[in-house]
Amino acid sequence: MNDEIMKELMKEEGVSTIEDLYKKFGELRENDATLNDYILNKEEDEKLNREIEKRLKEEGVLKEPLLEKEVDFEAIMKKRPHVVLLGAGASVAAIPNGDRNKMRTSVMKGFIDKLEMREVIDNIDLTFESDNLEDIYSALTESTEFDNVRIELEERIYNYFSKFQIPDEPTVYDYLILSLTKKDLIATFNWDPLLFQAYQRCLEITDNLPELAFLHGNVSIGICNSHKVGGYIGGYCPQCDKPFERVPLLYPVKEKNYEENLFIKDQWNVVRQYLDRAYMFTIFGYSAPKTDKSAIDLLKKAWGKKEDRNLEEIEVIDIADEGTLVASWEQFIHTHHYSIHDSFFKSTIGCFPRRSCEATFDRLMNVRFLDNTKGFKVDMKFDDIELLIKTLIDEENRNGQILTHPYLFSIEK
Repeated sequence: MNDEIMKELMKEEGVSTIEDLYKKFGELRENDATLNDYILNKEEDEKLNREIEKRLKEEGVLKEPLLEKEVDFEAIMKKRPHVVLLGAGASVAAIPNGDRNKMRTSVMKGFIDKLEMREVIDNIDLTFESDNLEDIYSALTESTEFDNVRIELEERIYNYFSKFQIPDEPTVYDYLILSLTKKDLIATFNWDPLLFQAYQRCLEITDNLPELAFLHGNVSIGICNSHKVGGYIGGYCPQCDKPFERVPLLYPVKEKNYEENLFIKDQWNVVRQYLDRAYMFTIFGYSAPKTDKSAIDLLKKAWGKKEDRNLEEIEVIDIADEGTLVASWEQFIHTHHYSIHDSFFKSTIGCFPRRSCEATFDRLMNVRFLDNTKGFKVDMKFDDIELLIKTLIDEENRNGQILTHPYLFSIEK
């Protein structure tokens, strides 16, 4: 495939780079067209693929190793990460009836009362914008006069969330973790230990689990600052055998510093890397509060211009109305490339566990109908979950190429 043909294709499609031409071919497939409009036969198609592979490598665009000898657009897309971002609403969904001891997660409004800090707050000479923890904490940080109150508030927050224990039965967090694989990422803003506790027991089913990132710190995580090693807060550094220290919690101030602490900085670096390559981005129970403006800016920088995300999909799991949610995430959404779900079990992750990117590509690019009745169901037992995903896990252990899935719709009985 010579330069003249390549330039002719780029000119015809109105693009200026090889990467844009590659994406344009993806759009054609999404619209149920094929490369046959340009390439006369499969042999020429493969030649073009090889030329694109060469150019992408030269330009540093092709960031993941190729899975086959030829550039395989389908394989590349299906192997891209699915990134899930969790807010407080996800933990509420995980324990709707409370944790093992019937403790319930709380929204920030009125949270001061749960911490038994009302009397302390009322007795200081400071006016707050609202009863929301974010407004109260932000106000306390504006003067060193209230440092003692702020430190006491931080300690009570840490102790409060440390008490949570995941229920014995499967939670939404168990479903979520087992619905993804090691190519994917779950990033959470939540301080509670529920996600990590779920992760620990999911390891008993498979170790092919997603990466975790704790963007505001977490009470379940500890770190050895000397050796830069982390783990469960009750554990010990494998190098010096000293107990892990707390990781800092990033409290709700208007201007958060995500660079000051090494642990927090590292967690955000992980998110940037995954989000830059993500095929799917799911936001679960996160309302993007005003005190998280810096976080939203970082996410937007990693996601890039929405005009350049014409193949990717945004998914929001939330009980808020669609108009509000679309307005909150408008700067991330490319035209119609989004979906809204009021339940995890209606989402792509819940309906097509461990194959969300594969199923989405088949639906959009290969124009295949999917059967959304074969995924996770509410109130499943761990044995049911393990049985459902066993075949998928077995294939993952054998196959490094494009993974199959059982979610294609069939008229066969």
